[in-house]
Amino acid sequence: MATQKKRIRYSNADRSSAASVPPGRQPSEASEADGDFVDGAVLRITMKNFMTYNYIVVRPGPNLNMIIGANGTGKSSIVCAICLSLAGKTTVLGRDDKVGGYVKTGCDKGFVEIELFKRGGNVIINREIHVENNQSVWRLNGRTCNQKTVEEEVKALHIQVNNLCQFLPQEKVGQFAKMSKIELLEATERSVGSPEMFEYHCELKNSRSKDREMENVIKERTSYLEKTKQRYERHKLDENRYYEKQRHLNAIELIEKKTPWVVYETTRNELEGVKKERDKVKKQLIVLKQAHMPMLTKLQSIEEQLKPSDAQMKAKIEDIKQEFKMKQTEEEDQRKRIGNIKLMTEDLKVVLAEVDNQPDVTPRISEVNAELRQIQMERGKVEKEKTDLRREKDNLSAELRMLEKKLTDMNNMMTMKEEKLRGRHRDTHVAVQWLRQNRHLFSGNVCEPLMLVVNMKDHRFAKYLENHISFNDLRAFVFQRKDDMDKFLLEVRDKMSLRINAIIAPAETWSRAPPSRHIESLRRFGFFTYLRETFDAPEEVMSYLCQQYKVHEIPIGNEQTEAMIATVIEEPYIKVLYTKDQRYAVKKSYYSNITSTKNTTVYPSKYLSIAVDTEQKRQLEQQLNVCHSRLRDIDERLNMMQKEATGLDRRDNELLSEKKNLLELKGKKRQLEQKISTKQDRLRQLEHSGIDLKKVESETKKKIIAVNSKKTAVVTALMEQIKMQAKLTIEKEYLALEMTGLLAAKTKLENVCREGANGLKGINQKCSQLEESTARLKIQCKEIMKRAKSICRMQPDEALPRNLHDAFSKLPDTLDELDAMLNEERSRAECFPGVSKKVVEECNKQEQEIKELEQELTEKNAALTAFRQKMSEAKENWLNPLKQLVEQINNKFSNFFHAMKCTGEVDLHCDNEEEYDKYGISILVKFHESSQLHELTQFHQSGGERSVATMLYLMALQELIRCPFRVVDEINQGMDSINERKVFDILVHTACKERTSQYFFITPKLLQNLNYVEEMTILCVNNGSHMVRSNEWDDSVFLQRCHQKKKVQA
Repeated sequence: MATQKKRIRYSNADRSSAASVPPGRQPSEASEADGDFVDGAVLRITMKNFMTYNYIVVRPGPNLNMIIGANGTGKSSIVCAICLSLAGKTTVLGRDDKVGGYVKTGCDKGFVEIELFKRGGNVIINREIHVENNQSVWRLNGRTCNQKTVEEEVKALHIQVNNLCQFLPQEKVGQFAKMSKIELLEATERSVGSPEMFEYHCELKNSRSKDREMENVIKERTSYLEKTKQRYERHKLDENRYYEKQRHLNAIELIEKKTPWVVYETTRNELEGVKKERDKVKKQLIVLKQAHMPMLTKLQSIEEQLKPSDAQMKAKIEDIKQEFKMKQTEEEDQRKRIGNIKLMTEDLKVVLAEVDNQPDVTPRISEVNAELRQIQMERGKVEKEKTDLRREKDNLSAELRMLEKKLTDMNNMMTMKEEKLRGRHRDTHVAVQWLRQNRHLFSGNVCEPLMLVVNMKDHRFAKYLENHISFNDLRAFVFQRKDDMDKFLLEVRDKMSLRINAIIAPAETWSRAPPSRHIESLRRFGFFTYLRETFDAPEEVMSYLCQQYKVHEIPIGNEQTEAMIATVIEEPYIKVLYTKDQRYAVKKSYYSNITSTKNTTVYPSKYLSIAVDTEQKRQLEQQLNVCHSRLRDIDERLNMMQKEATGLDRRDNELLSEKKNLLELKGKKRQLEQKISTKQDRLRQLEHSGIDLKKVESETKKKIIAVNSKKTAVVTALMEQIKMQAKLTIEKEYLALEMTGLLAAKTKLENVCREGANGLKGINQKCSQLEESTARLKIQCKEIMKRAKSICRMQPDEALPRNLHDAFSKLPDTLDELDAMLNEERSRAECFPGVSKKVVEECNKQEQEIKELEQELTEKNAALTAFRQKMSEAKENWLNPLKQLVEQINNKFSNFFHAMKCTGEVDLHCDNEEEYDKYGISILVKFHESSQLHELTQFHQSGGERSVATMLYLMALQELIRCPFRVVDEINQGMDSINERKVFDILVHTACKERTSQYFFITPKLLQNLNYVEEMTILCVNNGSHMVRSNEWDDSVFLQRCHQKKKVQA
C-alpha cells in the first residue's frame, strides 16, 4: 500500500440528525483550493430526508473519488442525489419512476443540493421534493426557478446525466453492453466530442433525410414531367383532330344556316305561282256561273209541270204484302227452335239413363272424407314438429351467434395485444410474424413473447406481474432447445437485423415448484395468493418465470398487508411482496445484518391487462362445435319432415281431386233432370205462342179486297170520265207530244247542267285549294324566315349581314346540292369521334404545366446541388474530427487492453458513408489468445468481461475530457481479481492526472494491496446502530487506535 501522504476527506453524516437545511444558498467565489477542479465538477452534495439519509454533506475531490461502503449503506443514494439535483430523469436511475419515491420513508418532503465549480462563481442547484403531489421546487443560486432553467445551466456546463458514457448508475451498468453501435456513437459524441460535433451529426442525419426527400421529389416530378409530355403529345394529336372536326362542323353550321333561306326562297316562288293560278281560276268560275244560271231556271219550270200519278195506291198494296212476308218468316224460325229443343231433350234423356245405370258413389265419398281427415291430423302433427324444430333451431342460432361473438371478442383481445406489441416494439412484432410462418423449422417448443402468451386470470393482477418482469423479458421469445434459439437468432437478428430478445427455458422444469411457505400461513398478514397463481402460461414460460423471477414465492396482499407492513418485512422468507398499490423489496445487509426496505408504486398495467381466459375459450369452442352438430341434426330432421309433409300434400291433392269427381258424378243426375224439365217448359211456351198464318192470310186478303173495292170505285168514276177524256184525247195527244218535247229538253238541260255543275264544282274546289295553299305558304314563309333568322342569330327586323351573304354565295343554291354537301361534311365530322373542346383546354393546360414543371425542376435541382454542397461541408466538419476522435479513443482503448495482455479495438462503423444515421462505434475485444476479436455485446462476453470492456472504454474517454465528471456505480462486481486489479491501476493512472475530469467510482469492496495516489479521494460510507455521530468523529483518534492495534498484533 502506498505510504505517501494521502488527502483525506470525510463527510459529516448523521442519520439521526434533525438539523435544518437552508432553502437555498448563495454561490461562493472559486477559491485557490478549488484550482484543480474543472468547470462543472461537483464541489458539494447535501441531502436531507433523501433515501437512506436524514442529513449528510458530501465533499468530493477534483480527481478520482472512491465511494466505498457495504451494500445497503447508501452509496447509490449519492449517485441518485447527483442525478436528481442536476434535473436528470428518474428513468436514468432505473429505480422508482416517481421522484417522490426517493424521499425517505415517513417524510413528506426531501431535499438535495449540489454545488458545481465554475470560474467566476460557483453554481448551486437546490431541489425540494414533495411526496404528496410528486412535484419539485427548484432554486438556482438561491433564486426560485423552473426545471428548464436548471437544465439549460447544466447543459452549459457540458453535464449529461442521461449519457451512459458519462453517468452509469448501478441499474444501468448492464445496459452499456446492450447499447447499439449508433447509440454508443451518439453517447460518445455528446460526452467527449466538440459541442459542434453532435450538432453536425444531427444536422447531417436530418439533412440526409431531407436530401432523400428532395431527391425523391425531383424523381417524382421528373417522372411526372415525362408522363405529362407523353400525355401532351397524345393530346396534341387529338387537338389537331379537334380543329379538323371543327372545320367540318363550321361548314355544317353554315350549310344549316343557308338551308332555311333556300327553302324560304323556294317556298316564296311557289307562293307567287299559286297566287297567279288562283286569280286565273277565280275568273273562270265567274264565267261558268253566269253561263249556267239560265239552264237552271228553265229546268225548274219543267219539273213543276211534271206531277206524280197513282203511285200512292200501289205503294199501300206493297206495304200490306211486305208485312205478310215478315209474318211467314217469323213462323218458320219458331218451328226450327221447337225442333232443336226436342232434339236436346232426347239427348239429355239418353245421358240421364246412362247416369242411372252407374253405382252409388256416396260410400266412396265417405271413405275419401275419412282419409282426408286422417291426412289433416298427420299434417298437423308434422307442422307442429316442424314448428318445434324451427323454434329450437332459432334458439340454437341465437346461442351460436352469442358464442361466436364471445369468441370473436377473445380473438380481438389477442389482436389488441399484438397491436400493442407492434406499437411498442415493431421488431419483435415482425419476428412474431416470421415465427408463425416458419415454426416448422424448429424441433422443440418455441413460445412467442411473454406479453402475448401470458394470460391473466384476473386483469386486476396484471399490474403486479408487469411491474415484476422487465419489458425486455416481456418481449422475449422462450425456447426449449438452444439449437432452436441459435437458428432463430441467426435468421431474425443476423439476417433480418431485428432487435429481439430470446431466452432458454430451464432444463429442469420449475413451473410446479412449491412455494417455501403455504399461502395459508400468510393469510394473517392479508396475503391471499402467490403471483404465479394469477396467470396462465405455457410450460416453458412458467418454468422460466419461476426460476428467474420467483413468481411462485411472491405473495400478493391487500390493505391489511399495507397496515401491517412493519411486521410483514420482519418475516425471514419474504424478499419481495405486493400490496394493493405498492411493491416492497426487503434486503438484509451482509455486514451489519440490518434490514432495508425499498417500496415503489405499482403502476397500472399497459400490456397484460388484456386477459383471455383460455379455459373459457376452449369451452366456448366446444360449445360452438356442439351447437353446429345439433343444428345439422335439426336440419336433417327438418328435411325429413319436409319430405313427409310433401307426401301428405300430394296424397291430399289426389283425394281432393277424387272427391271432386265423385261429387260431380253424384250431382250430374240432378242437373240433367233440371235441364230436361227446363227444355220441356220452353217447348210448351213456344207451342202456345205460335202464329196463325191462315188467319193472317185471310185478314190480308180482306185488306186487299177493300183496296180493290176502292180501286173499282175509282175505275167506275174513271169510266165516267172516259167519255170526257175521249174528247180530250186529241188535246191529250198534242199535250203528250208537247210533254215529250219538254222531257227531251229537260233531259238535255239536265245533262248540260250536270256537266256545268261538275265543272263548276271542280273549279270551286280548285279555287278553295289554291286559297288554302296560299294561306299555308304565307304562314310557312313566315315560319321559315323566322327560323332562318333564329339560326343565324338575327333580330326579326334585321337584314342578312354582309359576311353571311358572302359565305352563302360560296355555297350551292339548291336544296339537293346543299343536302349532298351537308351529308358529306357530316360524314367527315363523324370520322373524329370522342374529341371535344376539353381536349384543347387540356392541351393548353398541359403545355403550361410542362413549362411550370421544367421551371420547378430547374429550381429544385439548383436547390439540391446547393444543399448537397452544404451537406458536404458539414460532413467534412463532422467526419474528419470524428475519425480523429475515434482514432484517439482506439489508441487509448488498445493500450489499456494491451496493458492487460488482451486485445481491444474501437472502430467507426458505417456501411454507407452517406447514411449518417447508420454510423456507429464498434467495440471489438479478445480476452484469450485462442479466441478471435468479437464485438462487445450482451451475448458473446461474460458479465465480468463486459464490465472490463465498459470500464476501459470509459477510461479511454476520460483522457479526452469535455465532460466535467463521470460516475460509474459498482461496475467491478463481475470482474475476477486479476482483471479488477489491472482495471483499478488503469483507473487510478488515468483519473488522477492533472486537469482531468472528475471521476466517481462506487464500489462495495476493494482488493487488498492496491496502489493509491495522493490525488485520490476516498469516501467511506457506513451505517448502523453503533455508528459514531459525525460531530463526535475524530480522525486522529481513529488513526492512533489503528496504529496501536497493529502494534499489539505485531
